[in-house]
Formats: sequence, structure tokens, C-alpha cells
Amino acid sequence: MPDLIVENLTKQFPTRAGPLEVLRGISFQMDRGDTLAVVGPSGSGKSTLLHILGALEPPSSGRVVLDGVDPAQLPPKELAAFRNQKIGFVFQDACLLPQCTVLENVLIPTLARGSAPPEAIERAKELLDRVGLSDRLSSRPGELSGGQRQRVALARALINRPLLLLADEPTGNLDRTTAEQITELLLELHRQERMILIVVTHSLRLARRMHQVRQLDQGLLQELTGD
Repeated sequence: MPDLIVENLTKQFPTRAGPLEVLRGISFQMDRGDTLAVVGPSGSGKSTLLHILGALEPPSSGRVVLDGVDPAQLPPKELAAFRNQKIGFVFQDACLLPQCTVLENVLIPTLARGSAPPEAIERAKELLDRVGLSDRLSSRPGELSGGQRQRVALARALINRPLLLLADEPTGNLDRTTAEQITELLLELHRQERMILIVVTHSLRLARRMHQVRQLDQGLLQELTGD
């Protein structure tokens, strides 16, 4: 069985004029080590798709099966635990806690059951070394550049060794040089960790680095053709 199965996924939102259909029968499969970029115009439903894949909201119909589990069928506590252990998130804004140090921010996903165990602290330090921030463990987010904050966000997303890493415009707030550095780092970490990587982006430069590029438009996810 593939590690990720997306089957006939739909999503509708109620409006005064009737249901607004955002996703229409989306299906695909991926295995550990695969990468996918999803591109498309603003408002096409890219972030909605990512939220459903990340078990942040349920589909209207269809299903997502990750590592043999349909998270939409789990009760709330089990769903939260599943999401914490199986899925990592990187957003356009790094979403770091300003009052916490770099090391503390990376450890946040490990705190679901109390204080971070020693092995999690070592894992966090190892990841921060791999993203080039071993000398900034005690720094606060406000003391970092935008690129450095995204490096912290990458380390945080990987702390629990997720099977699925979802990145929503991870280079959207960065200048071109920094964006290329983050792209290289993202791909390097993907090769090392061998998770499934799905990136939503407006950047074709980033998208073309993925194994597959698909366009979401009018609720349908199709292979991208042309430039």
C-alpha cells in the first residue's frame, strides 16, 4: 500500500449563493521519498488542499490515508497525536514563538506529553546543526533574519521524524538568494529524512525542483504542462 493515498477528495464551503466547490475529486498516491509541488492561481484551493492533507480540516467527501490511517476517522485526541507524530508543517511565516529561544521553538512539537526528553533535545540540536544554526540555540526569533527563521521552522517540522512534510509557500517571504538557499536546504533534508514532501508554491523555480508538479485550478489537480 502507498504511504499516502488521496482518493476522490472534495471540499465545499457554504455560501449565501449555495455551496462553493473548492476541490473536485482529487486523487493521487505517494510513497516515502517522493516530492510534489502544487501550483495554481491565488484562491484556487491550494492551502485548503494542504490543510486537508495535514488533517487540519476534514474533506467534504473522499479520504486521505497516511501510513494506513484515515485521520478524519480518529477521535480528537488521537487525531492530535497522529498529526503531531506523522505530519510536519512549514508555513510562509515561520510562526515561531517570540518569547522562546531557537532551541525551545524546535522542541515545541515534542512537548505534547510534558517536558522534552533528552533524546528530543539531542535531536533538536542535531537538526539545528544541519540547518547551520548550532551557534544560535539561545537566540530569540527577533534576533534572526527571515531565512534563519525559516531554517528554525524546518528543524521544528522535522523534530518528530514525520512521514509527511507539508510546506505552504516556504520561500514566499524571502529574497531570491535566500529562497534558493532554503530550497536547497529543504531538498537536502528531504533526502536525508526520506519523508513525503508536498510544497504549495507560486514559485516555478521551487516547483521545478520537485519530482512532480501539478496545477490546481477550478478544483482539479492536473499535471502542469508548458512553462
